[in-house]
Amino acid sequence: MRITNKIIREIVDQAKKESPLEACGYLGAKDGIITTIFALTNIDKSSEHFSFDPKEQFMAAKDARARGLDLSAVYHSHPASPARPSQEDIKLAYDSAMSYFIVSLLGGEEDVRAFSIKNGEVAEINLEVVDDQRL
Repeated sequence: MRITNKIIREIVDQAKKESPLEACGYLGAKDGIITTIFALTNIDKSSEHFSFDPKEQFMAAKDARARGLDLSAVYHSHPASPARPSQEDIKLAYDSAMSYFIVSLLGGEEDVRAFSIKNGEVAEINLEVVDDQRL
């Protein structure tokens, strides 16, 4: 899966800004490259789980469609745990067509990973970070 440097930076920046709460949102792709972030509000206001604001979620989907983007991933942060899906993340991964990105800030380190979650089975997705200038 391909993603731009800029989007990685924006995801990490949001995670840091919203820590110790989980940050969340959608990622939009065009031509197979994730180029757009749709930062959403974690209405749970929790450090251990998240829920999207439904109005923002609808607006993000509408905006993505209008811009010809595919909403291809959900992302959220783990402020104090590793970048791997929790049991709750796995249970709530309803859309097997989505990729699931997790940003860990554990120990002050930044770790961004992506996963496929289908029928409770988790597989890490190889990320190829591409230079924004080459697009």
